[in-house]
Amino acid sequence: MAQTTVGIRELKEQLARYIRHVKAGNTLIITERGKPVGRIVPVKSSVEDRMQELIKAGVIEWSGRKPKRRIPTVKPRGNRTGAELLIEDRN
Repeated sequence: MAQTTVGIRELKEQLARYIRHVKAGNTLIITERGKPVGRIVPVKSSVEDRMQELIKAGVIEWSGRKPKRRIPTVKPRGNRTGAELLIEDRN
């Protein structure tokens, strides 16, 4: 992401140009007498929008349903339980 610095006067005179710059994904630093006073950043797209872009690009497939929750399981080697291993690790 590129970053451009612009004074307030030039920003007012060329606002449409700088808005296009931000729409393209770039950040704009606004200065007053050479000192930064503000920043204009592009709005991030929502998760839903990004998912739709990935679907259209053929990167992912999605049925539209909510994903099933999967709880990761850990199986310790040997005969000891997870609690026993945790206690041993704390000592």
